[in-house]
Amino acid sequence: MTTADRSSAAPPVRTHAETRTWVGKSIRRVEDPKFLRGRGGYIADLVTPGMLHAAVLRSPHPHARIVSIDTSAAAALDGVHAVITGAQAAELTDPLPDFGPDPANHVWRCLAVDKVRYVGEGVAVAVADSRYLAEDALALIDVEYEPLPAVVDPEAALLDGSPLVHESLGTNCAYERTFDFGDVERDFAEADVIVRDRLRWHRSGGQPLETVGAIADFDHSTGELTVHTNSLSFTSYLFMAAATLKIPANKLDVRQVPAGGSFGSKLFVTKPLVIAGMCSRAVGQPVVFLEDRVDNMSNCDHHGSDRVYEVELAMMRDGTMRGIRIDTIDDYGAYIQFGVGHHGNALAQVVGPYTIGSVRYRVRAALTNKNQQGAYRGFGSEVNNWMLEQMVDKAARELGIDPVEIRRRNFIREFPHFIPTGNVYDSGDYDAVLAKALELSGYDHWRAEQAKAREQGRHIGIGLITAQERSVFSATEFWFWFDEPGAPVTSMPESVTLKVDATGGITATLYSCAFWGNSPETMVAQLVAEEFDCDPHDVAVVYQGSKNGLPATGPGGSRTTVMLAGAVEGATAKIKAKALRAAAHLLEANPHDMEWVDGGFQVKGVPEQRKSLAEIAVMLHLFKHSFPDDMESGLEDSKVYDHPYTTMPSADRKDLGVFYPFVGHACHVPVVEVDVETGAVRILSYVAVHDCGTLVNPRSLAGHIVGGTAQGIGTAFYEEFVYDEDGQLLSSSYLDYLIPSAMEVPELTIGHVETPSPYTPHGIKGGGEGGRMMAPAALNAAVNDALAPLGVRLTELPMTPERILSALRAAR
Repeated sequence: MTTADRSSAAPPVRTHAETRTWVGKSIRRVEDPKFLRGRGGYIADLVTPGMLHAAVLRSPHPHARIVSIDTSAAAALDGVHAVITGAQAAELTDPLPDFGPDPANHVWRCLAVDKVRYVGEGVAVAVADSRYLAEDALALIDVEYEPLPAVVDPEAALLDGSPLVHESLGTNCAYERTFDFGDVERDFAEADVIVRDRLRWHRSGGQPLETVGAIADFDHSTGELTVHTNSLSFTSYLFMAAATLKIPANKLDVRQVPAGGSFGSKLFVTKPLVIAGMCSRAVGQPVVFLEDRVDNMSNCDHHGSDRVYEVELAMMRDGTMRGIRIDTIDDYGAYIQFGVGHHGNALAQVVGPYTIGSVRYRVRAALTNKNQQGAYRGFGSEVNNWMLEQMVDKAARELGIDPVEIRRRNFIREFPHFIPTGNVYDSGDYDAVLAKALELSGYDHWRAEQAKAREQGRHIGIGLITAQERSVFSATEFWFWFDEPGAPVTSMPESVTLKVDATGGITATLYSCAFWGNSPETMVAQLVAEEFDCDPHDVAVVYQGSKNGLPATGPGGSRTTVMLAGAVEGATAKIKAKALRAAAHLLEANPHDMEWVDGGFQVKGVPEQRKSLAEIAVMLHLFKHSFPDDMESGLEDSKVYDHPYTTMPSADRKDLGVFYPFVGHACHVPVVEVDVETGAVRILSYVAVHDCGTLVNPRSLAGHIVGGTAQGIGTAFYEEFVYDEDGQLLSSSYLDYLIPSAMEVPELTIGHVETPSPYTPHGIKGGGEGGRMMAPAALNAAVNDALAPLGVRLTELPMTPERILSALRAAR
């Protein structure tokens, strides 16, 4: 497909209002009162006296056959209502939803059946009057294991003769493919310099304040199962969860509660939902299963990326980039529930903000005896940003070009821009973002301070990275990996119902997660207020469970603001169309002579001839016979909003189509000082400038950037799920898994540049993952800049003091 062909497939370019009343304002969150009063309604808040509690027995072995399980003593304990083993669970439930390759030979269940594949995998569940009793029962279960050799290193896992995680697969390579986009061979043959590197990103994960949980209540009289869960998404996979539970989808009602923190780790809460539902059906009473912290860290199914990179960047001596070859092995752990979707996120922005003409991307998914990967803020694209910015900095150093200048020479400047993979960057002004970041950071000042510090024997470093933040995924990224995908789905909608009551009050009903950090009530209230000229705090926002819900996908990939904006816009248009007709009838005017002004319809040029929305609503609710026979009572409508811009992959997969089209951009400039005696790193200054299109609530977006950057600091310096060579998880609590505190997170200076998207309502782009997408790369660059005079370059995250000191010793 040519660029012209691609452009012709784009949706019409939108025009955006130059002035807005509420979109773009920093308002206080409408959710705050209930959360500040402790009335948020988390899973733990919903536990009531009389509910039974479930606890899961977890494997102490990374790889072992289950020889036998004796549950008799546990079942006999007073107050225990049921003990269910993995074999019994396999009779009560089917395998869990799995989007990975070859699910027939890669069966993932709520409890292990024949063997365990990582430390922490569940083998039995006890249901008792209290969590304490349930855990006491677990201690009485006698499990005989036959230990098997474990494989922990992803590169070793791919070697012949390595222990197999799944014997039926016959290999530990769950997926392998090489994609070529553009003329890779030509670009490398013509390059003046080829920059090469090996990079290692270790696994970490989102650490939610409330762990993952579900409260299930199975009604044997109706066969219906009601589940309250803190999953981010439920309607889009509802039928799959129902199939796992062996009940009809219309008999399962999933009701959302606030996530209690997610950062992607609650994207799909399938296993806790299934365990709670299975137990409730078995005992005939409501059952709550809420992970404890060890459960969550060892068995959450949402560890982050764990990659080894071999990368080559083709450069010209003038500093311009030609092509890039990426060879990556990703350690997925024992299962691969989402396939290699993490790399779809990477391919959406694989060239960053640079005019790189060709890409070769090889990915191998390794299975090891670890808990499996899932979603963590960035979902793999943050790793790509880090890898690419490492290569750009290395190229700058090898070519003797300033790190700011090499970026300027390669920036994309014409939009929309189609990158080699086929995805589109809708808009941007990367020069403006860079210029603002340099100004806010006092970049020249810090370069001068760096020179002074070096004379004093101190090691100050300035990091500067420019990177992308893709948003609003299309379902095609889940299946374009295959020539013949099993389920080439294309729908990823979001829905809203708006109701104007008889007094003019507006209620918005959402069908997605209740709260995950994006302040959905505030965001929707602002969007509704913008459309109807009301105060956002007067808009009521409620949620509907899956049984009575409209199609929805839920958050993920920074999609929800754009998608709900489209749904609000669509529902508003329907309501206003009806209100316009009603107002024209009441005023005995031609509808074409009417206009919307200040919360009502009036006759053009005759402002005293008007009806407010409240006046129209009360007539439509209470005075049916004041209107034509074909007009219905009430003022309510819904909109199911589908993806605003996506195109299909080509049959040969040399063009993956448009699948993540709303691409933000950011420049982060941290300044650090490294203590070469201890390996400690202190952050002296941190500036982050973001372009997320039109801002909806700058205050909320600033929260995303600060929080994401804090997590990026953790990824860069502290957080790592460490498995020893035998497969034991060494960092299974916060004694060993370090998280940055307020003492380690500096005050951020945040700036914004707005380049509205031409394809979305108000020009909005997603912005929920930006801080973490940039911070690891920026901090790595800063440490490398500090240690460059010593010949040290860190290529492995996190940059712990031990790794920094090891690199210093090696350089000496």
